[in-house]
Amino acid sequence: MRALIIVDIQNDFTSGGRLEVKDGEDIIPLVNRLQHEFELIVATQDWHPGDHKSFASNHVNRKPFEQIMLNGLEQVLWPDHCVQGSGGAEFHPDLDMNRVASIFRKGIDREVDSYSGFFDNGHLHTTGLAGYLREQKVKEVFVVGLAGDYCVYYTARDAILEGFGCSLILDATKPISADNFDHAKEELRRLGGKIIESKDLLS
Repeated sequence: MRALIIVDIQNDFTSGGRLEVKDGEDIIPLVNRLQHEFELIVATQDWHPGDHKSFASNHVNRKPFEQIMLNGLEQVLWPDHCVQGSGGAEFHPDLDMNRVASIFRKGIDREVDSYSGFFDNGHLHTTGLAGYLREQKVKEVFVVGLAGDYCVYYTARDAILEGFGCSLILDATKPISADNFDHAKEELRRLGGKIIESKDLLS
């Protein structure tokens, strides 16, 4: 079975959000169309406590986008975003959620960030996504969403490392940085992943 993984299409990552990806909402109509090509659809959701240590506001004299070491891991300090229960953490209203079978929340532990839909950044805790996909007899996943060079990339990378066939759908993804995204795509290809376009799937 093939599954579509929709990564973090939430209000704070789209226009006007606290950590907006430029024109991030532009991919939503295509993501909605792609859902009809899959038997199983899951979504990831950034879901941070307000005191999350990836937020610059929770560090004295630190500004968003500075880098620090956090519990032994390199950490970008972000603007507060996707705080549990906030409007910014909600899925974008244009995203069709009717066919989403399960939602996997991440970034819940205040001590460690979680870009991937599978694990936190230290690979200390699993979200349960890999086990769920295996229970559903999924062999291959297709990844879309926001942002291409962070949460989409890390989700796709972990899918490959967990033994799933994996394709990133390029035109159903938007990055924060085009340069970072180029490096991310190279790494996914090196690991055995594929970079495809939606036209390769849409009937």
